[in-house]
Amino acid sequence: MKTLLASLAAFTALTAAASAADLPRRAAPPPVFTPVPVFTWTGAYFGINAGYAFDASSNNTSSFAVPAPYGAGTTAYFSQRNQEGFSGGGQVGYNFQFTPGSGVVVGVEADAQYLDFGRSRNNAFVVGPLAPGVYLTDPRGLSSLDFFGTVRGRLGYAFDRVLVYGTGGFAYGSGSADRSFGGFAGNDSFRTGWTVGGGMEYALPVDSFLNFFRSSAVTLKIEGLYVNLDRNTRNQGAFVINAANNFPVVYNNIGRRDDEFAVVRAGLNYKFGSY
Repeated sequence: MKTLLASLAAFTALTAAASAADLPRRAAPPPVFTPVPVFTWTGAYFGINAGYAFDASSNNTSSFAVPAPYGAGTTAYFSQRNQEGFSGGGQVGYNFQFTPGSGVVVGVEADAQYLDFGRSRNNAFVVGPLAPGVYLTDPRGLSSLDFFGTVRGRLGYAFDRVLVYGTGGFAYGSGSADRSFGGFAGNDSFRTGWTVGGGMEYALPVDSFLNFFRSSAVTLKIEGLYVNLDRNTRNQGAFVINAANNFPVVYNNIGRRDDEFAVVRAGLNYKFGSY
């Protein structure tokens, strides 16, 4: 009897083990999938830029008669020469992208720029004598500008890491108040106007060697702007200047001229915020 019970117990154990072996094994957990974040242009940024600026205004020649005692039958002819030179500065801004990846991007940007249009102001051709101790200058040229800035809106479309945009808004500029910058104290030194342009921007990978500030992206851009600064009619025209103190002794309005120039520049931005 004991032998029978032992055999029955062993048979039951073997049957249970065989049944357990036939059960399906527990599936291994699926691998953890970490999605690659979709790039967005949303975020604040700052950066630097450098480029070339050139005159975009029309040229003409004007003249005026120098009165006595500063001239005796003397006539001065002024040509409005094209001027061009280096431009460089910095910018700050903020973008908002409605849909990450590809989509519409809106933003605002402010920049401040140095201008080097040269310092030659005495571009007059004089027929007749000038009195000793005076010289002539024409304060209409771009050489009186050595600084400008803009505050602009931006509207564009992003193709992932490529952004194509148009831009426009407020512009201002100023020049120095000494003779070397072509003027005198109070000589139309601050001007306001408008600007319009466009450009293209590309976002580098986060681990770019240019990412010194550990920003969420480093972007490179190329941009063109047209700038028009309205000089109203203040101090427009030819001056006879006292060489001893660089102050005008004769003023003759020979025409209004806005400051119009174009800028083509490349820039680098560091973006912070969303990926």
